[in-house]
Amino acid sequence: MIDLNTDGKIMVRRCLVTFKPFRIFVVGIGFFSLCFLMTSLGGQFSAKRPGDSPFTIRTEVLGNLESRGVLRKISDMLEVIMKRVDTLSKLDNSTDSRRDGGVVHEPRDQRTPPETGLVERIQAIAQNVSNVAVRMEQILQHSVAMGRVVREGSSSQCEVPKDPRYPDCSSKVDWMRARWTSDPCYAFYGVDGSDCSFLVYLSEVEWFCPPLAWRNHSRPETVGKTPERRQAAIRTDVSALLEQVGTGKESLSFMKRRIRRLAAQWGIAAHRLDTKLHRRWREQKRILVHVGFLTEESGDVFILLNLGLFLGVPPGRGSCPLTGPLPFDLIYTDYHGLQQMKQHMGLSLKKHKCHIRVIDTFGTEPAYNHEEYATLHGYRTNWGYWNLNTRQFMTMFPHTPDNSFMGFVSEELNETEKLSIQRDKVDDMAVVYGKEASMWKGKEKFLQILHRYMEIHGTVYYETQRPPEVPAFVKNHGLLPQHELQQLLRKAKLFIGFGFPYEGPAPLEAIANGCIFLQPKFNPSHSSLNHEFFRGKPTSREVSSQHPYAEQYIGRPHVLTVDFNNSQEFDTAVREIMRTKVEPYLPYEYTCEGMLERVHAYIQHQDFCTPDAPYPPANSSRSRSGSALWPFVALPNSTGLGWAPNISAPPSWPPLSALRLLVSSEGQSCVEACRHARLVCEPAFFRFINNKEALSRLEVQCEGLEAEMNHIFPAFSVMRRECGLQKDPLLFSCAGLSTKYRRLCPCRDFRKGQVALCKDCL
Repeated sequence: MIDLNTDGKIMVRRCLVTFKPFRIFVVGIGFFSLCFLMTSLGGQFSAKRPGDSPFTIRTEVLGNLESRGVLRKISDMLEVIMKRVDTLSKLDNSTDSRRDGGVVHEPRDQRTPPETGLVERIQAIAQNVSNVAVRMEQILQHSVAMGRVVREGSSSQCEVPKDPRYPDCSSKVDWMRARWTSDPCYAFYGVDGSDCSFLVYLSEVEWFCPPLAWRNHSRPETVGKTPERRQAAIRTDVSALLEQVGTGKESLSFMKRRIRRLAAQWGIAAHRLDTKLHRRWREQKRILVHVGFLTEESGDVFILLNLGLFLGVPPGRGSCPLTGPLPFDLIYTDYHGLQQMKQHMGLSLKKHKCHIRVIDTFGTEPAYNHEEYATLHGYRTNWGYWNLNTRQFMTMFPHTPDNSFMGFVSEELNETEKLSIQRDKVDDMAVVYGKEASMWKGKEKFLQILHRYMEIHGTVYYETQRPPEVPAFVKNHGLLPQHELQQLLRKAKLFIGFGFPYEGPAPLEAIANGCIFLQPKFNPSHSSLNHEFFRGKPTSREVSSQHPYAEQYIGRPHVLTVDFNNSQEFDTAVREIMRTKVEPYLPYEYTCEGMLERVHAYIQHQDFCTPDAPYPPANSSRSRSGSALWPFVALPNSTGLGWAPNISAPPSWPPLSALRLLVSSEGQSCVEACRHARLVCEPAFFRFINNKEALSRLEVQCEGLEAEMNHIFPAFSVMRRECGLQKDPLLFSCAGLSTKYRRLCPCRDFRKGQVALCKDCL
């Protein structure tokens, strides 16, 4: 209930809050604009009903089904607005309550007046409402036009045809008769309950019925024209990007500050890459970035509605297909955004999912990604089963070769800054990687050892009292802003991890600022089999330390990985660190140029929409004697095979010149087999080795050869002399392993400092 009295005070949920007059004016404008919008579209307000939330304002709609759907969404939006206003009001009330004896105790941060944030929020809401209003007008006009066209047919012209080329037409018409009201998208395409509208929809929007003779088929098709190809250009002005990021949340403010701080580095890196690529012509791509996690975090209904507008989907629950092309070449999102897109796109997601790239922190393995296989073999989790090509999942670190390594960027220091850091280092200063008090439990033993040699600093969050989990000899700075944490790391000699969080960016930031990273070794390795954190994640990966990338790709002297439960080993490691001098170090793949190089290669070369040609082709080349030409040849000083230089290589990225075909040991994955040879497993090459020719060239004895869905295949059993080929390309897996099989492993070389790309990949 909302009551307004003469003092300008509003009672909301029985809490007394005070609005300043300007705030009342702005909120009132937004509220009554929505009221006018709803009533002008055929709705009227009604009293509350039992069970409604305190902020629910219902609308009874006199218009058609589509109007009801649209207005229902506006009602949801209004409820969100009222909740936000309630939150802002409470914040304002808490500020006003600081008055004591006529003296106002001002908040610490006086840089932004409270009214400014509220005005920005209301303006953003108003703009979103305006966008939705335009969209609703288009929807209503479209529905009216479609209904007018459908009514052109008479009942005699709308008998359900019996055409053997369209055997499902009759059953689909019956389904539409019973279920056409189940989704507003049918009304959007002119379906009104008549057989004529069913047949028009099923013959022109979907393709279950034959074209109707009385319809005008000469009109332009709904499929849009192919956009003109344009050359990609480097832009160094980030102002347009900052506007797109938006405002209102701390996470967005952090992103904008970081963009501004690194803008110069990005610009320099872009020009370097352009020079490296000899300024060759590159096609400009249309790319949508939708971070679903931020949307769910804020509960922003407007952003979700705009997602549907961006994708060009008809309004409703996703039952109707997109009739035009997807308006983007690529869509970068996360698992949350992928679920939101499924809700909006419905059946169309399957058709257009080849354009999607999913930012995935811990990686998704093929056995978890394949819905049918995961369900049958116990790999089903809440995060997997999307049936994507696993290279469409993009990870922060190169821990899962089945996925693409997207990475991130750490701030790069210039030579002057590096010299300054080395000069100002405090040799007996350590910083602990653990912002939550719970992370410090049970760590006293090795902290006491460390305290013998170094002054220990922490950045543990607290409100009023020092957390009791943090030992008294630790100097705790509290939760620090990013720039203050950077200054602390530039002074410290050691950055020490407690084992959690896994694989975060902080160790790379510390190493880039001249720290040595000391982390615990896990024995046994952590995985979904023995650690709660990994349960439910779509991977069987075993994590040997807190930060496997730092352990495997950086290593000593910048990274030491030891058993923290072994006091002698820990003490020895600390004394080694005290003697060691290091320079600030940042791997090339985590610089701006390294990431641009990698992302450029993915955008230009990865294509999951064009089906792969079968290999070997039906018209395989043969020698004059009639025997097949071997595509693989033995490599010098190696037990592996490479692509024969005299055999024409089919189109592939990475190019087949990088292929190295190896055989794993029993119980060894292709990830480990390739790494042991200082190579990387390349899943794009599986289709070229999944054949009898590869097995024969490796001199494998096969008494039986079967093709089946198995994430271990292609592989063979030495004991049983059985060989298996992969039946479903979605199950090609670098990560799979079995104690019964030796696997055929497609490995490749990689560029120095850039494990994601082969030497010829650019």
